[in-house]
Amino acid sequence: MSRNRHRPDDDDINAFRQALREAGVRRIERNRADPGRPRRADPAAAERRAAAQAAGDDAGSGRTSDGRVEAVRPSEYLDFALPDLPYRTRSRLKRGQLAWEAGLDLHGHTLEEAREELESFLRDAGTARQRCVLVVHGKAWGTTSDYPVIKSHVNAWLREWPGVLAFCSATEADGGTGAVYVLLRRRGER
Repeated sequence: MSRNRHRPDDDDINAFRQALREAGVRRIERNRADPGRPRRADPAAAERRAAAQAAGDDAGSGRTSDGRVEAVRPSEYLDFALPDLPYRTRSRLKRGQLAWEAGLDLHGHTLEEAREELESFLRDAGTARQRCVLVVHGKAWGTTSDYPVIKSHVNAWLREWPGVLAFCSATEADGGTGAVYVLLRRRGER
């Protein structure tokens, strides 16, 4: 295919729109499938929906686990993406080509403080509709563990966070394997 595609001029666009109007094509008002039958009243589903909404509104509760996690090595490259993330977007994230809009440094935090800071940071980034953020977790070994505790937990917590589409270790300029770029879902995006 040629890279120099024909760009329609205003007359072509207006003719196309006129043809659509004459054919009776209407703009879709809702982006939702219509099964052709009314929704069934399901009290159990309504209760589950209300509980999920109430849990989502509770800013004080954590959405990440604080249990045991799989240990990662200090220099291990972290990489995660949802299966339907476009390859090009993931490649750009890995190369550091998506500009990060906010950063969080977790050095010097206890594990619980790091979890609370990360959750708060991700909530704020989602509210601000930020697309890419940087989280610096470091690669220091824990005082009571033989692996980098915060790095290992950040690896697990980000996989659990519903608004995370992908994350990977940063380029050397942004912290290398001591930091991750996090690609976030914007509010309203599926």
